[in-house]
Amino acid sequence: MSNNTIESQIAQRAQSWMKAPFDAETINEVKQLYENDAEELTDSFYKDLEFGTGGLRGIMGVGTNRMNKYTVGMATQGLSNYLLKMFPGKPVSVAIAYDSRNNSALFAKVAANVLSGNGIGVFLFDDIRPTPELSFAIRYFGCQSGIMITASHNPKAYNGYKAYWEDGAQLVSPHDKNVIAEAGKINSIEEVVWEGNEEIITVVGKEVDDAYYEEICALSLLDKEIYHTHGDLSIVYSPLHGTGIRAVPEAMKRFGIANLIIVEEQSIPDGNFPTVTSPNPEEAAAMDMSLKLAEKHHADLVMATDPDGDRVGIAVRNSKGELVLLNGNQTAALIIYYILTLKNESGELSGNDYIVKTIVTSYLLDEIATSFNIQCFNTLTGFKHIASVIREREDTMNFVAGGEESYGYLIGDFVRDKDAVSACCIIAELAIWAKSRDMGLWQILQEIHRKYGIYQERLVSVTRKGKKGAEEIEQMMENFRNNTPETINNVKVKQVKDYRSGITTDTVTGKESPMTFPPSNVIQYILENKTIITMRPSGTEPKIKFYISAVAGHNTEIGSYDQQIAALNQYIDKIISALGI
Repeated sequence: MSNNTIESQIAQRAQSWMKAPFDAETINEVKQLYENDAEELTDSFYKDLEFGTGGLRGIMGVGTNRMNKYTVGMATQGLSNYLLKMFPGKPVSVAIAYDSRNNSALFAKVAANVLSGNGIGVFLFDDIRPTPELSFAIRYFGCQSGIMITASHNPKAYNGYKAYWEDGAQLVSPHDKNVIAEAGKINSIEEVVWEGNEEIITVVGKEVDDAYYEEICALSLLDKEIYHTHGDLSIVYSPLHGTGIRAVPEAMKRFGIANLIIVEEQSIPDGNFPTVTSPNPEEAAAMDMSLKLAEKHHADLVMATDPDGDRVGIAVRNSKGELVLLNGNQTAALIIYYILTLKNESGELSGNDYIVKTIVTSYLLDEIATSFNIQCFNTLTGFKHIASVIREREDTMNFVAGGEESYGYLIGDFVRDKDAVSACCIIAELAIWAKSRDMGLWQILQEIHRKYGIYQERLVSVTRKGKKGAEEIEQMMENFRNNTPETINNVKVKQVKDYRSGITTDTVTGKESPMTFPPSNVIQYILENKTIITMRPSGTEPKIKFYISAVAGHNTEIGSYDQQIAALNQYIDKIISALGI
């Protein structure tokens, strides 16, 4: 393809990667793109990778907009420079873990070398570990920062770099922007200290595992006698070729969950994820093998975790005995309801307790919290914002649990990120509790809906890849921002919340009110019937996401439950059609 089709700035960036000090393999790959594939070259070099809601994340390959040893090294040099500025004259250390993705171990070692080369101590895990254990390790060792090499639930072409602060939470403002600014000052890979200092790299393993499992076991709320009488559940579990295999079976064993059936074909860590198109438990296809094995063994419960072990998807038996997948909102409601119910029964709720959720997560959680007389704080999307609420209140209030619709949950505060390992344990215990009441998790969910209203949520993702796709997504957001419809599916739009401007507008009176959230490219339409429609670009994928939440009344009779669920889903279908997505 002619070089004339390549924009000047992109061409200059690419040319700088076609000579030393870049290695021969990288130089050759960039040359091939430069000569033969202008579109891929553009996508690889048109920008630098940026920290989004999940940190640094992108497709693996050559270029400034790709995950490779050079972008990892430069990001780590920026992090190193920032840490040394923030903690002058003090010992600084960083914990590093990595998942089963291709190149994860390599990127972890690159990061360890750059940090130690800058005189920063490193605690490097000896093998793959889940993200929540990395979060735990930061505070366990008293580190100032942490790095998790993972692309979470993204397809196999991706990898990523989650950066953490000393509280064990992912970087938030101003630290995220400052690290990016420091990395942006590095004009050449020659400014990166690539040679590591092995003397200050400490390899860690079982000691941290045991401490982490001990904290998880302390979360148990159920009398062990109930385990003895009702704990004979059959549970199928899949790690989807990820880190969960290192932690979930062992944690559940220590928790008292005995009958765990593992999907063997998916138990081997493998960054190619050979048995799934995408290793994402949010997608039904990723659960297929687990569901088939569960039917074979007549299992009561199915659980699958994503590659870095921070998200979990579940399936339960409905009233007809059929296995059905629950979405993240439903699972979060079950977890919160269970924990608050048992803590309330045991007198553990102090009156100064709270839960946290994101603005795109079901407002059913707010209703549950209110019924137990505890606060529910709402945050922007991304678990780092939930962790910020915990940090702000750790000396004044008691955090109980948190969750987000994208299958991430946190119980207790010894981890400051979503934790599928502890969530698996609590979900299994919840199922035992339900059985002790002659119920299943499906019946517990019905109980919740009868008390608080039937909530149904739907997520629609529209993918637009590359530079052109990013521009299309931005245009879609501007259209929704500047052209608010009076009605959607014949229901009046009552409020518009623009999180970028920080303004809530009453569409009836025109009155504007300020919001307390930091600026974010998110728009919400609030309809008269309490339907909430949220639009936001993904921070980690080339997608624009639409979250739709609808609710029916309280005190629903069991006989009409299925019909009301069906009616809500039909209504959501009409919303999607009206939005043209």
